[in-house]
Amino acid sequence: MKKTLKIIGTLIILLILSIGVYYVTTNEPLPEGVQGKEADELAEKMMSAINKRAFDSTEILTWSFRQKHHYIWKKQEGLVIVSWDDISITLNLNDHSKSIGSSPELIQTALDFFNNDSFWLVAPYKVFDEGVERSIVNYNNNDALLIKYTSGGSTPGDSYLWILDSTYVPTSFKMWTQIIPIGGVSGTWNDLITADSGIKLPTTHTLSLFGMKIDMGEVKAYNPNADKLAHTILKAIKHEAYKNTRFIDWSFRKKRFYKWNKEQHIVEVKWNDAKVLLHPNELDKSVVYLNDKEVSYNESLVKRALKFFNNDSFWLVAPHKLFEPGIYRSIEMIDGKEALHVKYSTGGSTPGDSYTWIVDINYVPTSYKMYIPSMKMNGVSATWEDWTETASGTLLPKNHTFSSGNMLNMGEVKGYN
Repeated sequence: MKKTLKIIGTLIILLILSIGVYYVTTNEPLPEGVQGKEADELAEKMMSAINKRAFDSTEILTWSFRQKHHYIWKKQEGLVIVSWDDISITLNLNDHSKSIGSSPELIQTALDFFNNDSFWLVAPYKVFDEGVERSIVNYNNNDALLIKYTSGGSTPGDSYLWILDSTYVPTSFKMWTQIIPIGGVSGTWNDLITADSGIKLPTTHTLSLFGMKIDMGEVKAYNPNADKLAHTILKAIKHEAYKNTRFIDWSFRKKRFYKWNKEQHIVEVKWNDAKVLLHPNELDKSVVYLNDKEVSYNESLVKRALKFFNNDSFWLVAPHKLFEPGIYRSIEMIDGKEALHVKYSTGGSTPGDSYTWIVDINYVPTSYKMYIPSMKMNGVSATWEDWTETASGTLLPKNHTFSSGNMLNMGEVKGYN
């Protein structure tokens, strides 16, 4: 018996010593950061990189935490369905007294779960929340963002150092929290998806603390109301007829002229003394003419024709392209009415641009606001006027007026089969 107790005592001492050694070798002091304009600018760059605007308008997020706690967050309604074991609680984040559950204790438990588990999903989006202090820290010769929560959540006082890549997307973090006595424990934030609503969310994390893994389950974020509005717009502009339209003719400011074989996706582009029979998907098949005579393949003219087509066709058919790959849709309120915000992540000449479509009572677009970073446009508006029903049965616009007063005429617009 004495020998057994001696062995157990020795093991306890070794365990305590191991923990002590681990603490001494891994514990890091909280770094000192500098608050102010530069820290806020770094935070803003991170917000842009992960699409904070899309997060603000995301309607529903779903995920789980270690397959134990499961969530359906109706973000615009301020409601969260939290379930674990055989328990289901509906939290009202705007008014906790309106939460639905079998007891106040279980409602508080669900709120604590949500505060913790949602942090592991959306923490980078909350660096400008009330009660958050932002500082800039030099970490491995790069700027990192130190965040301290002075209030809110379940554990105010915790601090996190966000480490960013060259595009300002967070890839990992270090934490100094009440629940973990070792300072500087790190966690990954690099197993990201781009959800249907356009935001970047993590699916797993790995902590430096004994290689602990956190599984976020099947992560989703989507906007059913925005998709419904987009479908309503397409119906209003007779999109089914557009899909079946074989040919479209138009011009751009009477300078460039187009005949688009939409069925085969071949476009005749004419300007000045040049004409290109453009194959947008196979540029090397394009044919070049000068003064109506075919000449040898001219890559410069072909690429110029493609650039013209990408820009000028946008002003004719953009509302018909709301569900193309790489487009994220969300609801935006303009003058108390729903408008459709779309962001282009790929395609065209300037991926990253976004537009807010404003519609009339029949859901036909009347104008939009343009957000084009490369041109420093931040909400510049343009009208979509004189919609005409073509011979093929679809609707296409003939004119646009910019907020500057300049007008854009699309010429004699035709759609036919």
